[in-house]
Amino acid sequence: MRVSRIRAEHLDEPFGIGVPDPRLSWATEVEGPWRQTAYEVEARGERVAVESDASVLVPWPFAPLASRERVTVRVRVRGGHGWSAWSDPQVVEAGLLSARDWSARFVAPGAGRDLLRCEFDARPGLTRARLYVTALGVYEVELNGERVGADVLAPGWTSYGHRLRYQTFDVTDLLAEGRNAIGAMLGEGWYKGRIGFAGGKAGYGDTVALLAQLELVHPGGEVERVVTGADWLAASGPITFSGIYDGEVHDARRERDGWSKPGHDTEGWAPAELVERDLATLTAPTGPAVRRVETLAGERDGVIVDFGQNLVGRLRITAEGRAGERVVLRHAEVLENGELCTRPLRTAASVDTYTLRGGGQETWEPRFTFHGFRYASVEGPVTDVRAAVCHTDMARTGWFECSDPLLNRLHENVVWSMRGNFLDLPTDCPQRDERLGWTGDLQVFAPTAAFLYDCAGPLTSWLADLAAEQAEDGALPVVVPNALGPKAVFAAAGWCDAAVIVPWTLYERYGDAGILQTRFDSMRRWVDHVAALGEDYTNGYQFGDWLDPSAPPDRPGDGRTPKRLVAAAYHVRSADLVAMAADVLGRDAEQDRFATMAARAREAFVQEFVTEEGRILGDSATGYALAIRFGLLPTRGQRDRAGARLAALVEREGHRIPTGFLGTPLLCDALADTGHLDTAYRLLTQRECPSWLYPVTMGATTVWERWDSMLPDGSVNPGEMTSFNHYALGAVADWMHRTVAGLAPAAPGYRRLAVAPRPGGGLTWARARLRTPYGMAETGWSLDGGRLVVEAVVPPNTTALVTLPGRAPVEVGSGHHRW
Repeated sequence: MRVSRIRAEHLDEPFGIGVPDPRLSWATEVEGPWRQTAYEVEARGERVAVESDASVLVPWPFAPLASRERVTVRVRVRGGHGWSAWSDPQVVEAGLLSARDWSARFVAPGAGRDLLRCEFDARPGLTRARLYVTALGVYEVELNGERVGADVLAPGWTSYGHRLRYQTFDVTDLLAEGRNAIGAMLGEGWYKGRIGFAGGKAGYGDTVALLAQLELVHPGGEVERVVTGADWLAASGPITFSGIYDGEVHDARRERDGWSKPGHDTEGWAPAELVERDLATLTAPTGPAVRRVETLAGERDGVIVDFGQNLVGRLRITAEGRAGERVVLRHAEVLENGELCTRPLRTAASVDTYTLRGGGQETWEPRFTFHGFRYASVEGPVTDVRAAVCHTDMARTGWFECSDPLLNRLHENVVWSMRGNFLDLPTDCPQRDERLGWTGDLQVFAPTAAFLYDCAGPLTSWLADLAAEQAEDGALPVVVPNALGPKAVFAAAGWCDAAVIVPWTLYERYGDAGILQTRFDSMRRWVDHVAALGEDYTNGYQFGDWLDPSAPPDRPGDGRTPKRLVAAAYHVRSADLVAMAADVLGRDAEQDRFATMAARAREAFVQEFVTEEGRILGDSATGYALAIRFGLLPTRGQRDRAGARLAALVEREGHRIPTGFLGTPLLCDALADTGHLDTAYRLLTQRECPSWLYPVTMGATTVWERWDSMLPDGSVNPGEMTSFNHYALGAVADWMHRTVAGLAPAAPGYRRLAVAPRPGGGLTWARARLRTPYGMAETGWSLDGGRLVVEAVVPPNTTALVTLPGRAPVEVGSGHHRW
């Protein structure tokens, strides 16, 4: 019996953590059935024992951490075998928890400059050194010529007026006794650069700036600080342009050798400019940073390089040539007529340019941009080119595979689309002049995301931005952070409902009731806002069932499902969830109020949109799927007839998908729930467009925005919105996990598993694995002739409700099971 994987909040490495009382989690490794009955936590020489079976996000049992405090935590547990040994130690270190902890001030390099530097002396006997740093814009820091950390595009994109993340680095090993130097390079990033459709800038600020506080700790606790201020110097560097959409221009002839080392000649450097900024907006990260996570080689044919995978990141080149020669790198997701198809990028140039300094081999990778691409054209004297894959450095947690190679490729496409669109925040697409945190896309994809990767920390941060951007009357922007301004704040059903559905998903999948507590006010205010709109349920534009295949290419919101019906259905769903959240939090009065609101809204939905026979206004697949999955049909007969009608509509379409962004994630569940599992499988395995597998047969390596982003003849859809990396329609992977493989949560955080595989579709086997907060869970099944074999691994300290075809449900404890 061994305690492992101690975490603080949702962090595997709780370094620079931003809360004084971080909740703790751990897993227990033990063979066979086992249940925890008590735990003991040790820190600061104290031990606190608690009689409890809780092991996920348990309260911090000691006095709160102070800023900069570093404590070592150990845990042991008691169960059927007595007490375990103590776990390996886990270090938890707090960051700067208050604006009062900062003595640094923001400094700007000034117009036309992007480098900042400062020299300082370090006394002997240093015990540790910490760098706390952030920027208005994006930054990279060097100490004595060495790069600090591996973060990319730090500090990332937040609602800068409300929240600005800072990073904490252990730089002890980068310092030397005596003279040292610190330097930073800045870029515009999301803060000052071009963001949004209109070609303008996001408007957060008109200057980039750095905030850095280097703390040198000596024996006895004495601290010296090196902070950004008026003594810092600024100069221009080799980057003459950088932008999120348009790429980077780097002139190596302008590089300043040794600019971040002590003793550099600073003739011509100018004093940095002080910038006023409210430091109370500073906050520590709740999840990992963006990093380079993988490097891919490509196949080169002339100037075109094919990396075999649609990815997000940038190119790393090695070149050799004369000073002044240029390398030009262009990026695209697909080829058309043998050339890069850049039309889907719209106004995003996505071009990187490198000018050689000459004199031998030169290796370069852009710093302050990223691209979505599978193909690149490489012009210039390049001898080697690789693709550096970049995204938020989340831990992979979930896997799925089955006997159908096309479904396996579909699932892998979903994984790659999540990777590409979780670059600091959850975006719609990573390639064109958009790359925004669309709420509707995440709302439908959050359950899939929470299975594939540990994304609780990043989404906790994103929800904080959402709440910060919420209007006084409860209305919400459709993109978070809101880079589109007031025009993006309106009651968009299915989009703004992310304020309710995403926190509930994090509670359901990670067992985090704290996110419900923290975001309850935002959830409540959104539902109250919709209720205040009255029977219209709308206030401005509605997206409806966006990109319904029947919608005209130039009017993607004009699908078959009435927009009022979509809005009314989502109002019921969100009111239900707020009532359920209130119940979890023990808010009885609010639970009653929102349950009553949901009941009345459900009655109004039935009166307006549902006949006694279960027919739904508009007679669309999405209408029936919404009604079935959101529990909007009051009688069993209506529900059964709605399910039958849904199946008939799908069959009428030749088992091709008849739904858009909101209906598609619900479709297979609605069919399976009403006795039409075979129809759901025929949808899943359909290869004709529109279907999930049509893009796979066309060579897709990520999920497309449109079912026909590429037409059967290999030409690209002429529509303005034609992304080849959009995860929303990949939300079906959640059904594959829960129903095809049969692995789902039956209690928050998978404290109780639902093991309920439902074979079909001609598959002969399927399996899924998930690293739950309690440990690894697995389900799998195979058909051997007419015999079904089901296996499951249930993590320690959990149980599973097992429902097998034709059998009554049974409850089992932890361990390996086979039926």
